[in-house]
Amino acid sequence: MGIFDRLAAKKTTPEPITPAPEPVVEKKLVVAGAIMPLLVAAREKLKANDLPGAMAIYEQVLAGASDRSDVLMTISADLGTTGHVSEIIELLAPRYDLEKHGAAAGFNLLQAYLATRNTDAAQHLLDLLFSLQRPELEARLVGFSKALSELFISDNEVSEAPAPNAPAGGQKINLVSISKPIWSYGLEAQHAAILPQVDGKLRRVAFAQLSLPGMPGVMESAARPEDDNARLTRAFALWMAETFSFSAGYEAIAALGLMGQEHYALFPVEWTAENLRQLNESSNGKALDYIVAGWFRAHNNDFELGVRIWEVKKFRELKSFAVRFAPATANEALLKIHGQLRTYMEWTALPSGNGLSYELPSDPFAYLQALGASISLFLGEKALLPVGHVRLEVAPFVHVAKASPGNVRAQLALVTALQRLQALGAPVDEEALALARAWLATEAAQALGLSAIEL
Repeated sequence: MGIFDRLAAKKTTPEPITPAPEPVVEKKLVVAGAIMPLLVAAREKLKANDLPGAMAIYEQVLAGASDRSDVLMTISADLGTTGHVSEIIELLAPRYDLEKHGAAAGFNLLQAYLATRNTDAAQHLLDLLFSLQRPELEARLVGFSKALSELFISDNEVSEAPAPNAPAGGQKINLVSISKPIWSYGLEAQHAAILPQVDGKLRRVAFAQLSLPGMPGVMESAARPEDDNARLTRAFALWMAETFSFSAGYEAIAALGLMGQEHYALFPVEWTAENLRQLNESSNGKALDYIVAGWFRAHNNDFELGVRIWEVKKFRELKSFAVRFAPATANEALLKIHGQLRTYMEWTALPSGNGLSYELPSDPFAYLQALGASISLFLGEKALLPVGHVRLEVAPFVHVAKASPGNVRAQLALVTALQRLQALGAPVDEEALALARAWLATEAAQALGLSAIEL
């Protein structure tokens, strides 16, 4: 099913790219001279399947009329109705200005972002359009917001292996693929300063949510608001994906499970080769090179965390690591297995000046709890997780921010958590707000252009 088909099947999906009202546009453009004949000529070339010819005309028109909203509307409408969605982004994205061009052309650009699954750009533009605070646009914007939320869930379903007490055939879950550090979502304007640009031939690696083998009541626990153990199964994948996104030669994602939009999914047994194959096939058309899956066991105050590194091409296990720990030794154990993975997979730090320099958290266990809390707030804000399953708490973020005052990641985790808590209507925590604002006023934040963030 194509993306337009999938979106059209949803009642909440916004309408297709909006055609420009030709009689009004033509009257305005004729006065301007030769612009309308050029646009008509470009339209004819599109009908004749001469896209390069049409693009050449559009570039000519935009060279002198890119400030006109009616011109952008006509171009985007003609490209959209002939199926050239990527070209809408190519022409409009560098030129679109909300104050200059208004909402109409922005809707067409937003629809193009949705069609090409560019969720970051779509979210940023959607936020700008919402900032207009125009009641007559609210219904359309809500429709776009729900359509965008759908894109955060993978198109494909992955079969969960049946638990010992599960019905035959197992259950189905949806995967959410997180391709950037979870604390960076909502800070798109600052991505150039905080996220690295990794060039060259990249190895794609997915870090799968940890399973909980042998733990009683896993499926029942999944239907309840998350506990700390369940949170850690997602947080470890997020931490490793974040780590490898700051490595030369890697493109990393975290794959997390949801039972529809009802609650989180938990895995009662380890991922099988078939599960991994399905994960690879659901990775948006870009094949994976490696998948790192693993397990977490907890019995009273005795814990075990292990991982298996799989080569996808031959679907064979390359290496496994495991650590056991008590609460007092959790940080030591987490740093150990983190280091083992980095060493085996030849993790290499990026040159200074390319995004943030990678820095290990001073309290890894607390950082994992903050990452786990952050993904819940993110999914709750996107209406992919019911608010009743989200712990509206700021304590994990305050803890890591205070423990690591010089760690930019810890501070940004607090900043974006506060933004999401505000969006979810949680009461304001004045201490946390003051802490975040104080950090945003520091020289370190200003040097990264982060002082512009408002809380």
